[in-house]
Amino acid sequence: MDLHLTGLRALVTGGTKGIGRAIAEGLAAEGAAVSLCARTASEVAATVEDLRAKGATVVGAAVDVGDGPALSRWVADSATELGGVDIVVANVSALAIGEGEEYWRRSFDVDMLGTVRLVEAALPLLEKSTAPAIVTVSSVSGREIDFAAGPYGTFKAAIVHYTQGLAYQLAAKGIRANTVSPGNTYFPGGVWETIERDNPELYRQALALNPTGRMARPEEVARAVVFLASPAASFVTGTNLVVDGALTRGVQF
Repeated sequence: MDLHLTGLRALVTGGTKGIGRAIAEGLAAEGAAVSLCARTASEVAATVEDLRAKGATVVGAAVDVGDGPALSRWVADSATELGGVDIVVANVSALAIGEGEEYWRRSFDVDMLGTVRLVEAALPLLEKSTAPAIVTVSSVSGREIDFAAGPYGTFKAAIVHYTQGLAYQLAAKGIRANTVSPGNTYFPGGVWETIERDNPELYRQALALNPTGRMARPEEVARAVVFLASPAASFVTGTNLVVDGALTRGVQF
């Protein structure tokens, strides 16, 4: 299937590792030009270099999405470098799984406001696009009460609600908005590798909940994001696509 992404311009937050990197790679492999950001400058530079070596058109910058002005500057700079913006992927999470006000504040600033600020900064650019799309990355923790209940799960649920609202509000402008909700996803340097090392009992319990017998790979989640971001999904808007290997048992209507 031709996703018709060639020549389109995409922004990806948290694009240096895990799901975010796989999204950037997937979009680039389909012919899109990509601007990615993450907090660590060295990781951004290394990722950009790796993707360029594969023939991709990629730029990047070190940005903390919890810093609203910095995020807005990155969006504007990316549009200048790429010649516009067609696709926005809000992928970053603070992964604030814990108790206390600081976890709620960080989740709000990064997960929720990071998504809202990214979309608001990019909207004037998306309105000029012929194939505008927004994809937000939530989590199955937004659908059910699990070990990440609290700030993480609460704001992941809010992101789904926010995105569906965007789909309705922006439909007349031709701007699509969808969410992808991954299940447990394992990759080197990721949270589940850390849990496997530091809390093997929790890791065993989580793995046992996966009826497939394994966790997702980043590229499996990324393929869903790339499809929803593409013109091939031209009549798909306002959906929450769960990519979890049947981990969650709730029926989504």
